[in-house]
Amino acid sequence: MFKRKFDLRYIFVFLFQIVCSVHASAQINTDRVMMMGRNALYYEDYVLSIQRFNMVISAKPYLHEPYFFRGLAKFYLEDFTGAEQDCSESLDRNPYVSDSYQLRGLCRVNLGDYDGAIADYRKVIEYEPKSRGSWHNLVLCYFEKKDYVGADSILDQMIRYWPRESENMTMKAQVAIQQGDTVRGLALVDSALVLDAFDAQAWTMRSMISLQRGQYAQAEGEIDKAILQRPRIAGNFVNRALARFHQNNLRGAMADYDQALEIEPRNYLGHFNRGLLRAQVGEDNAAIEDFNYVLSVEPDNMIALFNRALLLDQTGDYRAALRDITTVLDAYPDFLVGYQQRAAIRRKLGDTYGAERDEFRILKARTDARAGIKHKPSKTRKKSERDINHYASLVEADTNEPEREYASAYRGKVQDHQVDLKPQPLFVLSQHRQLSPTNRNIPYHRLLEQLNARAKWGLPVYLTNNEPTLENDKLQLHFAVITRLSTMLDSSSKPSTILYMARALSYYHVRDFEAASADLESAAALDAQDALIPFMQAQMYCRQVEAMSDDAGQLASQMGYSRALDELERVVRLVPNFAYAWYNIGNIYLAKHEHSKAYDAYTKALNIDPSFPDAYYNRGIASILDGQIQRALSDLSQAGEYGLYGAYNLIKRYSKEK
Repeated sequence: MFKRKFDLRYIFVFLFQIVCSVHASAQINTDRVMMMGRNALYYEDYVLSIQRFNMVISAKPYLHEPYFFRGLAKFYLEDFTGAEQDCSESLDRNPYVSDSYQLRGLCRVNLGDYDGAIADYRKVIEYEPKSRGSWHNLVLCYFEKKDYVGADSILDQMIRYWPRESENMTMKAQVAIQQGDTVRGLALVDSALVLDAFDAQAWTMRSMISLQRGQYAQAEGEIDKAILQRPRIAGNFVNRALARFHQNNLRGAMADYDQALEIEPRNYLGHFNRGLLRAQVGEDNAAIEDFNYVLSVEPDNMIALFNRALLLDQTGDYRAALRDITTVLDAYPDFLVGYQQRAAIRRKLGDTYGAERDEFRILKARTDARAGIKHKPSKTRKKSERDINHYASLVEADTNEPEREYASAYRGKVQDHQVDLKPQPLFVLSQHRQLSPTNRNIPYHRLLEQLNARAKWGLPVYLTNNEPTLENDKLQLHFAVITRLSTMLDSSSKPSTILYMARALSYYHVRDFEAASADLESAAALDAQDALIPFMQAQMYCRQVEAMSDDAGQLASQMGYSRALDELERVVRLVPNFAYAWYNIGNIYLAKHEHSKAYDAYTKALNIDPSFPDAYYNRGIASILDGQIQRALSDLSQAGEYGLYGAYNLIKRYSKEK
């Protein structure tokens, strides 16, 4: 019989073609996902773009581009630590891409690492000598380091490249002014205006010099020209308001403060000074609103508090005025004007004895005072000056440096959605769950799979920390299940653990935690080796603590948490790799304010599952509460990367406290 002999060469060729086709398919899919990520980035859907780049990185970790673009998305979200790390990963894979150095430089600027940023910008300039934005940012980094000689040297090089750019002269003028050479600074500003008569920054700097010299009319005209070119800079309106105030143009000054606050609603100087001006023209209630804002930012600002007290007195709210002025006098017990005002308020309230005590205090102080020179308060004061006697003086910025803008078009949105500093919830066993559109982490453990295989009950059981509020029809379903299971347990001569666990779960859903706990005790008596029984029992104890009213007592809460910890420790003894049990242990320690123990428990969960977003998030919170801000930012960055975008708001808020 003829037997065909296969040529192995053809087999190898055939296999090679299959491998190539699979590789080509993977290449197409990866490219498509990469494009989807870049599209999401363009449309400012940063969280979704991070997820897409994660997929590319998981498939092809050797590519530099997905790390760069993921870093860019994190930069938009103001996660500068995470963005810097991604840029470094990108540069490890391809050290010749100037965009990665550019972005990392901006990240380092925002992190205060100016030496690192200088190194990055110098690298960009090495590859792209005419990268004007990099030269510009390099100068600003030297400014931040107060290395004005270094900044001046860089500017000399920039002038050789771009001799007709007025901005270079303006920045050199800033260097001269910072070194105390106002004459040279003014000459350089004038040189900048010769190159470009419409340079807004040059006009702003010229107006600041005029303000310092008391040339208020000239300063106003110069600021007018700056505003004409750049009408959305709040600082220009604040400066023009000061120039107008010194010329007794109060209405014009108030209009400028209104404009500044429209552009920048949180401008401190705008609110404080507008409050003073409103008080001078009789708009007392509006002035109180301004001082309310100032005190919300600086609750210990006694000057603002005294001004509010005067306004409350004017509007007839004597008790509130008395409260504010007493707080001021507690802080400044020698403030005689304060005692005089309080005496008048006490008389209005009918407290003659209190008023006379204040008036006697004033009389005694004046009698005891020795002859001396009495200084008249100036019309303005620096923001850092807190002399209560200057309570009626308008506030100026401590420095006259113009606002510095790094060359960048990057922005972010998700981080502006305010979130509370509270941990992600416990993971529980439940037959109902809500899936997050961003957090794609699906909790899983083999114990859960085994439970669902054994139980065969109508609804599957999930591990979740995002349970929905149950509608009435679903609650009625669980009441029916309880009735059916009760009948089965009563009629069974040998009830199983599954029946007790199933009924406990339905009791849990109808919020009868005590009955659920009793069923779990019965289940544990039948099977002491099933780790999900103590896991569920801990769940019940924690829910009971959460359901307690405030007057239930601290002791009861501590007992509930202690019982839950005992149950979870039993779980991890039985199944050491159950990450969700370690996570719940961390949550309980966090609730007990034992932050270090919580951190350690979350770390154990992450050692088991390094892509556990909720554990990163909560470990970040534990670090914040423990005062370890830098450590927290790294964990929150990981949480945000995995889809818990609330982490970016925390990063934005707490990165300022490093």
